[in-house]
Amino acid sequence: MSCCPARRSFPAEEEPWSHSYSLDSWVCTDWQSLKQSSSVSMSRHHGVPWLLTWVVLICQAGCCLLDSIGAAGSFSHLCPVSNKSNLNHGYCERKTNSFSTWSLSSQSLIATLPVDTIPENSIRKVRNCIFSVAYPTPFISRVLLVAVSKVRFIYFLEYSVPVLLIVSLKLIENFTQLVSGGKVVLGSIPLAHRYGGHQFGSWAGQLGDGRAHLIGMYTNRYGERWELQLKGSGKTPYSRNGDGRAVLRSSVREFLCSEAMHYLGIPTSRAASLAVSNDDVWRDQFYNGSVKKERGAVVLRVAKSWFRIGSLEILAHSGELDVQRTLLDFVIQEHFPSINMNDSNRYLDFFSRVVLETANLIALWMSVGFAHGVCNTDNFSLLSITIDYGPSGFMESYDPNFVPNTSDDERRYKIGNQANVGMFNLYKLLQALKPVLDRRQKQLAFQILEGYSEHYYTRFTELFRAKLGLLGESEDDNYLIAFLLKLMEDTKADFTMAFRQLSEITQDQLKELRIPQEFWALRDLAKHKFFSDWVTIYLLRLGCNMGDSDSTRRKRMTAINPRYVLRNWMAESAVRKAEMNDFSEVHLLQEVLQHPFQRQTAAEKAGYSLRPPSWAKDLKVSCSS
Repeated sequence: MSCCPARRSFPAEEEPWSHSYSLDSWVCTDWQSLKQSSSVSMSRHHGVPWLLTWVVLICQAGCCLLDSIGAAGSFSHLCPVSNKSNLNHGYCERKTNSFSTWSLSSQSLIATLPVDTIPENSIRKVRNCIFSVAYPTPFISRVLLVAVSKVRFIYFLEYSVPVLLIVSLKLIENFTQLVSGGKVVLGSIPLAHRYGGHQFGSWAGQLGDGRAHLIGMYTNRYGERWELQLKGSGKTPYSRNGDGRAVLRSSVREFLCSEAMHYLGIPTSRAASLAVSNDDVWRDQFYNGSVKKERGAVVLRVAKSWFRIGSLEILAHSGELDVQRTLLDFVIQEHFPSINMNDSNRYLDFFSRVVLETANLIALWMSVGFAHGVCNTDNFSLLSITIDYGPSGFMESYDPNFVPNTSDDERRYKIGNQANVGMFNLYKLLQALKPVLDRRQKQLAFQILEGYSEHYYTRFTELFRAKLGLLGESEDDNYLIAFLLKLMEDTKADFTMAFRQLSEITQDQLKELRIPQEFWALRDLAKHKFFSDWVTIYLLRLGCNMGDSDSTRRKRMTAINPRYVLRNWMAESAVRKAEMNDFSEVHLLQEVLQHPFQRQTAAEKAGYSLRPPSWAKDLKVSCSS
């Protein structure tokens, strides 16, 4: 199948994240003291947007925010900081009273992982560290809070009081400043991560968080840690030739797409808020010499970890093996608790888990027609979650050659090649791990990598078998799936709606080839001369579902085949309105995409389940963001 990686072997050496404080209890500490005590504790409640709750607790607790640059006079109880590291300077910290297990802190990172010893926030080559301390750069213009995720994270702050009863205009302003990089929280040290990566197949050297700031880690009642990161918040030592900013169009897309993926059941980072400014940011969107003025924006992103394959690659390429082992041990201890830290094979076990989970992730992408667009090793998470949404997109007409990124001239990252690229990236991870593996472990690691294709192929088949409502296994299932995808490719049938309408149509209607008018994707599919043959095989296979009924089959299928995904034209429509200060469609999509499997009146009215409009076929998305 065109969606599956070629089954091949690699020769051993071949390339292939209301309690009051005492306002007078300030303590000035040096860097080492701060590393041991950087923590802000919070209370636990239930029911409204967790991030607003979070900032309410912070702001009610004596307004303990820091101005990033020169605005200390505008807010009470502030410590001014500069936009370069405070490593060698006194740092103002307020003693806090703990009211439960909730905390916001950088401690577990900076106490364990090496931090850049150079204090200046200057663009440069960085060595012998995992992070550099870098403060966000506030926008010059007024910042507007466009959207906040309304999801109640089970493992995050939950509140029982209606947010409008407790959030004042002042608190909203403080929150807006926090999530746009205008202020940082006392006790948390903003960090930029150093990493490298292979981009479009070639080693790109040092990359790193060039416009992202990790502003702290949030620990919930279960002891799980979540890293909070701003994207588009200013320059860091890793900005290279960039300005450290992100523009509105790409930020809207990332905010919506990462949330859409979560509700589709795909492991992913989350987008918690979206803030926009009137600061000018200049971009050549399609790299054709047409530089245009756009608006700067910041997304607050959340993940259990932002470490990626490139995090290990840069250390291996630089020969920093002690730092690499430190990072590996940290990642394993924090995120792979089933691996025994005293086992000499722990790095091999780690690699095996990453291989398996990466295969699972890409199979999940394929099951919803998602193309990441930029599958570089610096964009592949060590936790096998979807991160770094750029020129990504959901395939409309089924096409294994679908590429959402117009910058990808060679179609390296087309949707049908994602599994192969996954193998390439894992091979690069193995190359990075080789210095910490002995000869026997290296041989075993290559065997583990060779099993990637089988893992992917098995998971792909399981997912598509479920999409078709099939119970149990049959040796002919692969043929049935491949046959359908070939029909879809030939007829250019809509991937999402074809599966959805198969979920809604009855077996009697299929048997009689009596397809209702509203099932437009299936009607397109039915134009194929072999469609009736496929239907015959499909109905026979459904007949093998022991104890199943047609209504049960349809209920099962509609629960896993979405009616709504973030199509390119939907995101573009929201972006165009947002650029005119109309964020209504951002909010509409935010609501709709939280329930992708349920028919929604507002979504139907907006045409989100209809054929894409004619203007959509000419839309382009690039790496420029």
